[in-house]
Amino acid sequence: MKSRLNITVEVDLMNKAKRYALRNHISLSQLVERYFRSLTRQVRGQNVIQIVDQLPKAHIEENTNLKEAYFEDQKRRHGF
Repeated sequence: MKSRLNITVEVDLMNKAKRYALRNHISLSQLVERYFRSLTRQVRGQNVIQIVDQLPKAHIEENTNLKEAYFEDQKRRHGF
């Protein structure tokens, strides 16, 4: 079941939203509904921080010159 919703926004913002909806071939109502759905949907799985924490850690010695290592790697890869 759908229900009406009256909202008040700045005219400029409303016009930009209408143009966005027109370019994407959806109605302004669909645009607002999609946004509300994105705000209220439950997060499934992991968040970005959890995913990054699971990435393999680089093994770099403390005294490594990272700038030099970068250029050496570029030279090896691309023959510079």
